[in-house]
Amino acid sequence: MPKPTVAGKNPIVLDMEPGTYIWCGCGLSKDQPFCDNAHKGTEYEGTDDAAISVEIDEEGKKPWCACKQTQMRPWCDGTHTKL
Repeated sequence: MPKPTVAGKNPIVLDMEPGTYIWCGCGLSKDQPFCDNAHKGTEYEGTDDAAISVEIDEEGKKPWCACKQTQMRPWCDGTHTKL
């Protein structure tokens, strides 16, 4: 996959309910941190990392990565502090 676009330099912390969510891995979505299929028709289309399915089992706050550079996809690992 090409290097993802930085969508933000801070995590997006959201109160989440149990369920399945699709995290934007390419950084192009206008609905951050979630995928809106903005990768379709771009160099990210067809890559495994453009949209990541995430299963959340328990409700609570979750720190979604916005810089898209994390090593703990989709969760923030602090990498944004080095950008």
